[in-house]
This record gives sequence, C-alpha cells and structure tokens, in this order.
Amino acid sequence: MKRNVLRVADRGWGTYRTVTAAVRAAVDGAVVHVQPGVYRESLILDRDVTVVAEKGPGTVHIAAVHGPAVSVSGGAPVLRDVAIEAAADRGPAVLIGGGRPVFENCTVSGGRVEIARDASAELRSCVVEDSDGSGVHVTGTAAAVLEDCVIASTAGHGLTLSDAARAEVRRTTVERVTGCGLVLTGESQGTFDDCTVRHTGDAALMVLAPARPVLRGCRLHDTKTHGVRITDARDVASAVPEPAADANAAAAGREELRIRLEKCEVFRTGMEGVLASGTAKLRLHDCHIRETGGAGVIAAGTGRVDLEQTRVVDVPGTGLAAVEGAELQVRGGTVARTGANGVHATGRCTVRLTECEISTTAYTALHFGGSVRVELRSCTVRDSAQHGIRVEGAADLTAEDIRVERTRMTGVDVKDADAVLRRCVVGEAETGIRLDTRHRPLLEGCEVLRPSKTGIEIAAGTGAVVLGGRVDGSGSAGVFLDERSEPWIEELTVADAQGSGLVIWAGARPRVRSVSIAGAAKNGVYAGDGAEGLLEDCTVSATGYPAVYVGTKASPVLRRLLVHDADEDLSQADGAAARFEQCRSRNVKSVTMPTTDEGEVAAVVGLTGAPRGTGGGQSAEVSIQEGAGEDRLPELLSELEQLVGLESVKREVASMAKLMQMVKRRQEAGLQPPPLSRHLIFAGNPGTGKTTVARLYGQLLAALGLLASGHLVEADRSALVGEYVGHTGPKTTGVFRKALGGVLFIDEAYALVPAGQSNDFGQEAVSTLVKLMEDHRDDVVVIAAGYPVDMGRFIDSNPGLASRFTRTLRFDDYSSADLVRIVEHQASRHDYRLGEETSVALLAHFDAIERTERFGNGRTARQAFQQMTEQHAMRVADLADAGDEDLTLLLPADVPAVVL
Repeated sequence: MKRNVLRVADRGWGTYRTVTAAVRAAVDGAVVHVQPGVYRESLILDRDVTVVAEKGPGTVHIAAVHGPAVSVSGGAPVLRDVAIEAAADRGPAVLIGGGRPVFENCTVSGGRVEIARDASAELRSCVVEDSDGSGVHVTGTAAAVLEDCVIASTAGHGLTLSDAARAEVRRTTVERVTGCGLVLTGESQGTFDDCTVRHTGDAALMVLAPARPVLRGCRLHDTKTHGVRITDARDVASAVPEPAADANAAAAGREELRIRLEKCEVFRTGMEGVLASGTAKLRLHDCHIRETGGAGVIAAGTGRVDLEQTRVVDVPGTGLAAVEGAELQVRGGTVARTGANGVHATGRCTVRLTECEISTTAYTALHFGGSVRVELRSCTVRDSAQHGIRVEGAADLTAEDIRVERTRMTGVDVKDADAVLRRCVVGEAETGIRLDTRHRPLLEGCEVLRPSKTGIEIAAGTGAVVLGGRVDGSGSAGVFLDERSEPWIEELTVADAQGSGLVIWAGARPRVRSVSIAGAAKNGVYAGDGAEGLLEDCTVSATGYPAVYVGTKASPVLRRLLVHDADEDLSQADGAAARFEQCRSRNVKSVTMPTTDEGEVAAVVGLTGAPRGTGGGQSAEVSIQEGAGEDRLPELLSELEQLVGLESVKREVASMAKLMQMVKRRQEAGLQPPPLSRHLIFAGNPGTGKTTVARLYGQLLAALGLLASGHLVEADRSALVGEYVGHTGPKTTGVFRKALGGVLFIDEAYALVPAGQSNDFGQEAVSTLVKLMEDHRDDVVVIAAGYPVDMGRFIDSNPGLASRFTRTLRFDDYSSADLVRIVEHQASRHDYRLGEETSVALLAHFDAIERTERFGNGRTARQAFQQMTEQHAMRVADLADAGDEDLTLLLPADVPAVVL
C-alpha cells in the first residue's frame, strides 16, 4: 500500500531501512522523511516525491557503492538537506536523465552532477565539491537552474554546458577548480547573474563553438590563465532568419546571438583578462577589468568585440588589443595605467573608439599598424610615456573631436599611413602632430597647444592639407615643413611660438593661405636655403626677429602679405630670390619688404599717383581706401586712363562707371534701377592687366557706394576645388565669403570645368558659385578671367552662368610700343632713365619677340627691364669713376638680345 508520508531509518525507529524502498512505496506527492545516517545505496527518483533529511543538512548521507548515488529519470522529485557521495569508481554522483527534479540545500561530493537528455533540474543552495571532473555538467537538450550554489575543489571544470543545454545560474560561486570555472560548448546558452568564479587553474569562463553565455554582475578573478577565453566560435547570425518587417526584432535577435558580460569584474588573472578569437561576437557593458597578467582585452580572428562603458585599468600589458581581422568597438569607458599600449591594433582589423578615455600608458596610448581601419570620436588621450596616437604602415585613421594631452613624444604621429583629423586638440606634447607619409592626410580645425618642441611637423616629401585650426605656445617652430614637403595650409593661426612661426625647409613647396602668425620669438616665416612655395593673404606680427627671413636661393612667392607691429619686416640672405606681390607693412620700424606687385602692376603708369615704395628701402602701407565716396571717382577714372594700352577696356569700364553712377542717382530719387549685371568676364592672355583693372573696378564700385569696400580677393581652381568628396562646397563658400563687399577675381576660370571631365569636382564649385552669386547679388562682384578661347566653355558649363555674366571685356596683347612704355615706367620707379636711342632699341627688341603662348605681355616687359639693369650693373662695375649719369642711364647696349 502506497502512503503519503513515509519514514526511513537505517536502524531503530522507521518504517523503511532504505530511501529507495520508501520511494518505491510512495505515491505522487508523498514526503519521505529520512533519519540521520549513512545510506549506502543508489537512489532512483522517477516520480513526484519529496525526500528530506529529518534533522536538517549534513545528517543524511546517500553514498553509492557503485554508479551514481542519485539518479533521476522522471517526475518532479525534490531532494532537500541531503549529502550525496559518489562511489569509489568516481563516476557521476548525481545523474539526471529526465524529469524535473529540485535539489535544495544538498551537498554533492566525490563526483559530478550530470544533467542530460531532456531533463530540467534545479539546484538551490547546494554545494558540489571534490569532483574528479566538472562539478556540474549540463548536456544534450537539458535545462538547469542553479541558485545560491557553490561548486568547489573539482579536478576539472566547475560548470560545463554542452550541446544544446540551457542554464540559469544565479548567486553561485565556482572556486578552487583545476580547470575552467565555467565552460560552454556546442550551441549551449546560459545566463549567469551575480556569480563569482575564482581561483581557477584555467580560464574563469571559456566559450567554444557557437555557445552564448550572458553574465550580469559577475566577478571573475584569481585565475591562472584568462578571465574570459572565447575560441573557435562562429557567427551564427546568418543561420537565423530575421523578419525584414520587424527591425527591432531583428536587432534583438542579433543581440541574443552575442556573448555578453554586463556589470562584471575581471581581475587578478594569470594571463589576459579577456581573449576573444575565432568569429565570436562579444559585448562587454559597464564591466571592470583590472590587474590582469597580460593584456586587458584581446580581439583576434574575424569576430567582433564591443565594449560599452567598460574600464580596463592596472594591467601590465596592453589595455585593448585587436589582431588579425577582428573588429573592436569601444563606446565610453576608460583604459588607464597600462604597462604597454592603451589600445594596439594590427593586421586587417577595424577599430572604433567613441567617447573613451585612455590615460597613463607606458607605451603609445593608441597604436595602429598593418592595414587597420580606425575611427576615433570624442576621445581623450593623456599622460602617455610615448606617443598619444601613432598610425603606421597601411593603416587608415579618422579622428574627430579627440583631445590628446601630456604625451612625452608626439601627440599624433602618422608614419606611412593615411589620416583625417577633425577638431582635434593636442596639448603639452613634445611634438604636437607629425605627418610622414606618401598619402595626403587632412588636419581640419585642429589645435596644438603648448608643445615643448614643434607644433605641426610635416616630414620630407609629405603632402598634407591643413585647414583652419591653431598652434599656440610651441617650444620651437609652430609649423615645420621639411624638405620636399608639399602641404596645403589654409586659415591656420600660429601664436607665441618660441622659435619661428612657420619654417619652410630646402625644396619644400607649400601653398599657404590666410595664415596668421603672431608673437613668434624668432621669425614669423623662415624660408630656409632653397625653400619654395606660395604664401597668400597671410599676416605676421609681433615677432622677435625679422617677420620674414629668406635664405640663399630660396624662391617663395609672398602675395598680399601683411606685416605689422614688428621691428623689422624682412631679412634676406645673399642670393635670395623671393618674390613679393602686393605686400604691406604697418607699424614696422625697419621696412625693407617690397610692397608692390612687380608683375601686372608694372603695366600701370602712376596707378596711385605716387610710388608705393622707393629704392631707398622706405615704404608705406598699401591699403584700400574705404568710404571715400564719389569724390574719389575722378581720381580712380584718371588712374584707369593712365593704364598702358587697353583702350577698349578703359572705354568700357568708364562707360560702366557712368552707368552705375546714374543707377545710384535713380535709386536716390526713388526710381527703379534698370536691369544690370555687375559680374564680368575678362578674356585675355596672361600679363595684360586683368588683375589691375579688376582692382580698379572694385574701387570704382565702392566709391559709388555699390560695394561696401571694393577689396579684391584672387582665386583659382586650387583655391575653390577640394580634393575629396564634400570638400569643394565649403572651400568655395569660404573663399566667396572673403570677397563679400568686394570683388572675387577667378583667374583661369575655365580650369574649373576641364574639357571632357564631367565628373570633376570643379562642377560642384561652379554650382556653389552660382547659388552664392544669387544669394549675395548686391554684396559681391565676380570677375571670371582666362584665355578667350576657353572662357566660352566655362560659361556653357552651367545654365546659371550665362544670365549672370552678360558682359565680356577683351584684353588685347600689348603692342611693342606699349611694352616700351611699361619699361619706361619701371625705370622711373627705380631711379633709372632710358635715352631716346635706348627706347628705339627696346622697341626693336619687342618687335623681334615671337608672340607665342609663352609671351608674357606685361611680365615680358618686366623681365626685359630686369635684364637691362643686370647688364647695366655689369657694365658700370668696370668703370673706375662712375658718375650719376653712368649709374642711372640705360644704354642700347643694355637691351637684351632676343633668343630665337
């Protein structure tokens, strides 16, 4: 007869002498009370019964003679407060092959707990110890719940999940195991909440194949190898269909396929804190990794590791490392106090760091090599014993809004790699930014503050683009351009350099525009021996040495340079060949810098009514007269009339001036102005005075009150067209804005639309110009200039151009007589004079010159005058007692011979 309450005692009081006999006699729902004692039997549970130690934990021992001490094959039995001991053959102490058993407050020793097939078991407040293999092994399709358990002192792993097993583990400790603490293989899955894994002979957590654990609030520490090791995993995302109609469900599905650690701690490991290889997808959120035996986290293989708000600190190796083809993404969090790099990646990896802080590293904070692709956004790097960021090899870096502070070497060092840096700040490095690469890296809006040496260094042979930004307080040069470098630098501010502001070394050929250099302890611009390049619209002030130094055989072009508030504007070595165009000096004690354009301006006779500079080295500031009103109109028209040649051009400009004067009067009278386009096409060969007329035209419109200032801004294709997608529009807009209130003069405008290249970036520049001309129709005048045969292609390139450029002025080549007048003007300005016979010889010289495409018009006249003065110097130098006549008179013998 089966009963609901049964009692078991090995002697004395009790109905049954074995637990097995009581269970066989029990009905479903029965409770079996077991008296203290050691019961040497193998208990089989296959029904819904509860077996409980009558006197509490540790008083009842079920010890197997051979085989499992407890086997469960069915039902939902409960075993409470019982100690279970494995047989001497060291097989499983508990074997659960079916049913839904619950073990509460039990102790299992000498053998493992194995949960297999389709069983679903719960272990609550249990201790599993002294096993010869895994403490608990869940396999097959079984499921297990472990709560408040301890797995300890096993000769193998602590808890193993294999095949398609599932487990929920809460507040459980795995400790003092010779193998790994937790092992997941196959397609097993497990969630681990508030667990501790410590003192393991191998990794605290090892994951194989596509197994997917989730750990929350766990502590993994004091391991002999890794804290977490993931290997031989494969990405199973492609094997799981995702409904395209439900993006949220798809995202959730992808998240479930990741191995995840949330709010976990990994510390005091014998090797790396986390090693993820293969094709695994690992996510660490709000975790803390510290005191590891090697690197903090290594991503290898082709998998992906995501870290969010995770801290990796106090590690003897690299904080985060990526190798082979892994993908490493880090958002938030900290890497600090590392014995090697903060982050190191090589191979074919992809690395993305966002809003991270990397500090106090023994090696370079962020080091990328191989073919790594790196994206850094809103990160802070500080206190590196080497470089802040180093990119080398075939790596490619994009860095935005990065701050690098207090590095003992270079803040950002690019060697052979490519890089784009936007809005980055480098403070208190040895060298701020160093670029040494065959690529063309971009620095946009970057700042370098207080470097102990150079602010920005562009190495030999490197071409870089620097747009905007600031270099402040450098210990030596603000910007150093090494030999043969060819950078493009625009709108950069260099302040308070302890050396020179901008250093251009031998053979360097920079294009420098709109750069401001102030407070340099040495030169503002130092062009070393053999330096080249173009500097336009730059400002140099408050320098300790001469504002500009030009070395031997250096031949930079300085155009519209302003030097102010300095003791001396220019120092040149013997043999210097710098060219100065429209440069100015203001509040300078010693002025020696030429202040006029000796190119096209040479074609002007009395352009301003008086020389802008004298041979004795005295000069005045060349400035635009603003707000003078119509009282300047006769003066400007007179200057126009005094231009050499250009008769038809002078008539047209004078006619337009009268027309616009009438337009102004009609407006003042309240009458509607006639339709009028002020934009012009200047068609003519080089050297025919187009720039000079454009400058006068702007001043005429300013005098009439139709332009705010009338200043001239010169541009060409290189100033308007960018080098990559998205660069052209902002670049064109920036140049256009400089011209607001004045004239934008686009030289060789046809170069914006190269023949046969419909996809050229120049088309974007043209479209941007058309829109800006419409938006600012009353604020600016645009003049497009170029060869007559090519300007038609420019007008035809965009439908908006023909309606805006309705008038073309044709600049004819200068006649031989015109060229003689230009030379005569040059001679007068430099205290020379030409005799009548000399003018005749000069006329014959110009008549003999073939008018090919190399003919320079006004520049040809300037070159002829320069050759005449050189020949004169050689002739007069041999005279023993040269008088004033000898020193000033140019003879027919000084006229150069024509080279045919």
